[in-house]
Amino acid sequence: MLLTLAGTCPPLEDIEVNHRKQSWLFILMTLLLAAAVTGCNKKKEAPPVPTPPPPAKPATATISVSPTSIQKGESATLTWSTENARTMTLQGQPVAASGSQTVSPSQSTDYKLVAQGDAGTPDAGANARLTVSEPPPPPPPPTRSATDDELFAQGVHDIYFDYDKYDLRSEAQSTLTQAAQAISQHPDWAIMIEGNCDERGSTEYNIGLGTNRATTAKDFLVKAGVNPGQIQTRSNGKEKAADCKDEACWQKDRNDHLSLRH
Repeated sequence: MLLTLAGTCPPLEDIEVNHRKQSWLFILMTLLLAAAVTGCNKKKEAPPVPTPPPPAKPATATISVSPTSIQKGESATLTWSTENARTMTLQGQPVAASGSQTVSPSQSTDYKLVAQGDAGTPDAGANARLTVSEPPPPPPPPTRSATDDELFAQGVHDIYFDYDKYDLRSEAQSTLTQAAQAISQHPDWAIMIEGNCDERGSTEYNIGLGTNRATTAKDFLVKAGVNPGQIQTRSNGKEKAADCKDEACWQKDRNDHLSLRH
């Protein structure tokens, strides 16, 4: 009986080999278990925090007008620009983000540009003033210079005589004094003095009387400062006399007629 049991026992070398295998298996199992436990206890990493978007930039607006002042009927140019704006209006009307526009208002005007930015940002605005003034009145027409004939007619007049006389009345002297001033201011004038008589008396007598009347007027003008070379005289006698019946008519014929020679 003892021999039989003894014969079934494995050899000692086999026992040692089995023991070593079991030891390695135990160690391996222990390592696997430790690894499993460590993996279970490892904390999960938190998800990354998203980066917030940058804040919206505020809108900006600029506007100018050139020139800044015009006369009514003229034109000026508006120029504007905006940034970071969603909508833009000029005088309440939509416009592009930047641009220019010709304007011709009839009165002074303030132009307002408004730029609306993203939600949460303030609107931007800019103004430009165009001053409009009334145009100056048109210049007066150029003053026309009076002609020599007009100046002569203004300053030189005929003189009248009493019946059968050739001496100067007081009013005739005043008239010739004024005439001398006008003639002296125009040394290029050439003057003709014609002595005239009424229809009474002979032709020969009236020729002489007309000559005396013209000479008397010339002598007065020369003494008043007129160049004698500017004056010629002539007697018409009664050649130009009217057919008169009364003194009022005869008086008109008794004269010295002064004219401007051309």
